[in-house]
Amino acid sequence: MTLDLDIQRACELTPQPDDESFIRWASLALREKPGQELTIRLVDAEESRTLNRDYRGKDQPTNVLSFPAELPPELDIPLLGDLVICVPVVNQEAAEQHKLPEAHWAHMVIHGCLHLLDYDHIEDADADVMEALEVRLLAELGFPDPYANHEESATHE
Repeated sequence: MTLDLDIQRACELTPQPDDESFIRWASLALREKPGQELTIRLVDAEESRTLNRDYRGKDQPTNVLSFPAELPPELDIPLLGDLVICVPVVNQEAAEQHKLPEAHWAHMVIHGCLHLLDYDHIEDADADVMEALEVRLLAELGFPDPYANHEESATHE
């Protein structure tokens, strides 16, 4: 069973990865839980800021927000949730961190998908587990360790 991915392009800013890249990255992150339904919404800074403010109390845009589906247990629906990715923030971070845009985009998708699978980075031990998995998955795609040159992760939601 493959991933059912809905990509919503609500932002016209570029660059943005193509649909096949999003499918490849999300499928890799979710391969242990096949057959899931997922939406990736690409937004501008204003929509990201509004969502980040309303749901996390942080009045600024952020790179990726994860919204797990909250379904009653009696419903057997493979809806995993939604990722909201801010196009200008991800592109700006890639430039500032001297990363290939494609590598940073892949990292954001993988990072968001792992949140939907209940990984988090609030506690240091949990962050170590999540980041190690991100590094391993990105290496499978041929991308370098996104944390190698940073004291602290830039992807913490």
